[in-house]
Amino acid sequence: MKRALILCGGWPGHDPEAVAARFAGALKEAGCEVETIRSTEPFADRAFLRRFNLLVPVWSYTGENVLPDEWAVNVVDAVADGMGVAGCHGGMCDAFRESVLWQFMTGSQWVAHPSLPFIHCTPAVPSRAEDFFREYRVRIADAESPITRGLSDFDMFAELYYLHLDPAVHVLAETVVTGDGAFAPHLVDGPVTMPIAYTRHWGRGRVFYCSLGHCDAEFDRFPAAWELTRRGLLWALGEEAPAGTEAILEGE
Repeated sequence: MKRALILCGGWPGHDPEAVAARFAGALKEAGCEVETIRSTEPFADRAFLRRFNLLVPVWSYTGENVLPDEWAVNVVDAVADGMGVAGCHGGMCDAFRESVLWQFMTGSQWVAHPSLPFIHCTPAVPSRAEDFFREYRVRIADAESPITRGLSDFDMFAELYYLHLDPAVHVLAETVVTGDGAFAPHLVDGPVTMPIAYTRHWGRGRVFYCSLGHCDAEFDRFPAAWELTRRGLLWALGEEAPAGTEAILEGE
């Protein structure tokens, strides 16, 4: 039986408990043994990490959850030796902002919310989650991947992440981000295509990330977003997920 380690915690606005429970349910349904730990202490134990086939970080940035360099090395070495990594939204690619090694392994880092008008998201400027919600369309970029096969383009009304990415990632789904100068001065010359979900390999380990999933309820409101994420979790585990319902596959 394969084993998955879920690390649950960090900023509470991303519903870490509920998202971790959802992920655990999907993995258990696939026959995986799941251990959920509400601490980053497992990163300190190289031998403990190597007991698992998959790491699922659900741990958004708080300003206090710093990842020591030696802990980051433990994680990336375990992934290089074959442990998969999968996660969503801030729980994975806005988890440890100070760790460039974590960012290198996971493939991207959140840097902005493309909202109109632009809102600087810093600790000194309080904001509400709904300030960053916008309508956008998710386009399937690789329809042949086992993660996306049968999925259609779908619409979201949710928080959108602007990411800095490793060009080595393989993009599965994407959207178009536009700017009018008020939102982002660097987009005055035209829109850009922003990845939403991608895969990569780190040594022998599989890495999957999806920027959707600001809160747990978002996966219920947008079933295609959950199906994309669910399949990605299982792919990183080393399994091919069975297709979901026809309604989801049709993007309804």
